[in-house]
Amino acid sequence: MNINIDAIWPWVSAYALNIIGALLIFIVGKWLARRITNLLSKLLQKNDVDQTLVSFLTNLTYYTLVVLVVVAAAGRLGINTASFLTIIGAAGLAVGLALKDSLSNFAAGVMLVLFRPFTIGDVVSTAGITAKVEKITIFNTMFCTADNQLIIVPNNKIISDIITNINAKDTRRIDLTVGISYSDDMTATKKILERLAKEESRVLADPAPTIAVSELADSSVNLVFRPWVKTADYWNVRFSLTENIKKSLDAAGISIPFPQQDVHLFVEKEEVPQVM
Repeated sequence: MNINIDAIWPWVSAYALNIIGALLIFIVGKWLARRITNLLSKLLQKNDVDQTLVSFLTNLTYYTLVVLVVVAAAGRLGINTASFLTIIGAAGLAVGLALKDSLSNFAAGVMLVLFRPFTIGDVVSTAGITAKVEKITIFNTMFCTADNQLIIVPNNKIISDIITNINAKDTRRIDLTVGISYSDDMTATKKILERLAKEESRVLADPAPTIAVSELADSSVNLVFRPWVKTADYWNVRFSLTENIKKSLDAAGISIPFPQQDVHLFVEKEEVPQVM
């Protein structure tokens, strides 16, 4: 069988050029993808973005760019890429629907890392719990409660709920209510509370504690005692003041009433029938 070299040479040379062009597109495109992802990683790290999110975003960017490079190289070879892109789009849609909840948690995790409503070590009240933040991941956040229980909460539940960052500020106000009897001296009670605030070294002078009558309740006159402390001292000072208030009021003869009811009994007289 005789092969006409002159007839097939133009086809071979043209196809070879397509192969070389596709290889160049792939090599250069892959190099550019790596460079772009490295620049993105440095930019994210410079802005103190969480390392887990940096790794995820750079990998996602890199493989997305590689897919585009492969499609471009395939097009250079003469392959119909329209159907290829349609298949990729359909597969992406199917995966997105299947991982709807996971993607929702991922998006919430990105928002938590970027906007930082709380950081590791903060005590947070959200999603029905109050606990210290142990770890923030892309899909969930881990909390440790005061009694040392580990709670894992999906990020979507956190981002859709109200977030209270309890120790975001350096200082906190302690809100205490002190009830005394209506027959006791309010002025003397205020002086006792003022003395306790001055004797407690962890109570801040500025802002000054608030001591005022807040309510004339059913069985007591209620005073509010609101000193300011450093956030780290909140619970220790609260416990100490509560104990010292009780001891000081007892020593001064000031009673702390409790709810009570007065029951009044009425005896009805029986009518004696008259004899006719």
